[in-house]
Amino acid sequence: MDGGGRFSQPLNAAGTPGSGGFLAGLRLPRILRRFSSARRLRPAVPIEARVPRLAGTALVAGLAGTVALTGFVMSGRFDAFVAENGRPLDILARIAGFGVERVTITGLSRMYEREVLSTAGIDWRSSVPFLDVDGVRDRLLAEKLIASASVRKLYPNEIVINQVEREPAALWQQNGEIQVIAADGKVIDDLRDERYVNLPLVVGAGANERLKEYLDLIEAAGPLGSRIRAGTYVSGRRWTLKLDGVDIRLPEADPAEALARLVRLERDSRILEKDIIAVDLRMADRVVVRLTEEAAAARAESRKKPKKGTAT
Repeated sequence: MDGGGRFSQPLNAAGTPGSGGFLAGLRLPRILRRFSSARRLRPAVPIEARVPRLAGTALVAGLAGTVALTGFVMSGRFDAFVAENGRPLDILARIAGFGVERVTITGLSRMYEREVLSTAGIDWRSSVPFLDVDGVRDRLLAEKLIASASVRKLYPNEIVINQVEREPAALWQQNGEIQVIAADGKVIDDLRDERYVNLPLVVGAGANERLKEYLDLIEAAGPLGSRIRAGTYVSGRRWTLKLDGVDIRLPEADPAEALARLVRLERDSRILEKDIIAVDLRMADRVVVRLTEEAAAARAESRKKPKKGTAT
């Protein structure tokens, strides 16, 4: 600077052309020098050059596809498609050769194979990779007749189901409905066909829980046991047995002894072959027999006829 406080040379005299003039004469911090240099060296790139080609087209197509798929799902047509053809992943797996072509079931006793498959939810639309074995097992265990089950995948095309069925012991009728029960009285199935018709039949509230008592009575009946068709549990206290169409009314206490009396009566007098509809064994010192309507009417009529030699 001169004595008047002015610069003695032009402001850009210390630098070369393009070197920064006044700024070049100052000692800037290094980071500022880098920033200044980077800004000078970075070329300006138009935005259209930075966006990939066809990105706009792809974005519009993706948006249109999303809208179309949402409409397809919301309209219910997707559910109909899945119901008819299976889930999209299962379809792809079947195309790749991993469809379910064979199901091996072990432990079948009372159930049919088609019932197991229907309960498991396995059909031609299923695929091995995307089959939920835990879900299949849960559905099988929800079936009353199945006590335990396991499910395995065997690639590429097989499913193996191992199950253990509960053993049906009797039929239980209540409120007009007949169900199949196990030995412990647990309901395990409905009477849907003729598979269970030869099982013992108990009738009435609580009869299922007293099944063992009924089976013991059948055994106590000895030679008459095979002729017992059903047992009705009456008022939660005692049994009435249906034997060849005749009601056998048993006492609450010691019904086995009452049956022993019936066996002796049948052996000695063929009481069950007479025109009767009921035998009451509830009193220990006597047997009360109820005749059929026809037999009762005939008996009443015979009593009205006068005896020979009697004045009228």
